[in-house]
Amino acid sequence: MSGSDHYESPPEPVVRDKRRVHFDPASGAVTHDSASAGRSTDASASAGPSGPGSTGPFGPGLDSVELSQLRTELAERTADLQRVHAEYANYRKRVERDREAVREFAVGDALFALLPILDDIGRAREHGELEGGFRQVAEALDAAVTKLGLTRFGLPGDPFDPTQHEALMHSYSDEVTEPTAVQILQPGYSYAGRVVRPARVAVAEPTVSLPADLTVDDDAADASPSASDPSL
Repeated sequence: MSGSDHYESPPEPVVRDKRRVHFDPASGAVTHDSASAGRSTDASASAGPSGPGSTGPFGPGLDSVELSQLRTELAERTADLQRVHAEYANYRKRVERDREAVREFAVGDALFALLPILDDIGRAREHGELEGGFRQVAEALDAAVTKLGLTRFGLPGDPFDPTQHEALMHSYSDEVTEPTAVQILQPGYSYAGRVVRPARVAVAEPTVSLPADLTVDDDAADASPSASDPSL
């Protein structure tokens, strides 16, 4: 026998498809078996994220008790964070306030040390001795202390204020209706809302007439015994 008599063709592949397909000759539609589709749907539903054995991206599903505990812990951590944030904000405000107070005291002390120089410049200005380069230096110094916040106060005619004025002289006058600083002996200065040095002034008060019951009776004066009466 020849070799061609013993040749056998390879077996054909076998395809086993258990799906049931229904063809409708009238419409030409192809539908699957409802039972197999239902089984597929049930299987996908049981494996879905809402099933009892489902797992989410962060682990297995949580019950209501565990979820309530997590919400309580989240609220506590949020409250702690807000409290720490408020404490830090108050700390920053307190530090800024203390820093500004230290700066004001330091500048105030430096300005207080310059007051005698400002007094000398003021007296020289009153006597017309600010001339040439000395005048420019005096004006530059006045501008510098004014920029730092030093304020000069005290003018003749100001009402006397014991918190801002220091009375060195006292008198009575018919030209005033209240205690008044009629003369400024030395100007006052203030810085950052507080008096660095009070103004030294001469104070005048209005003249007060004596009450009528304190006036001397002329008839009584004539009737009183005289020291020259020999009968005494």
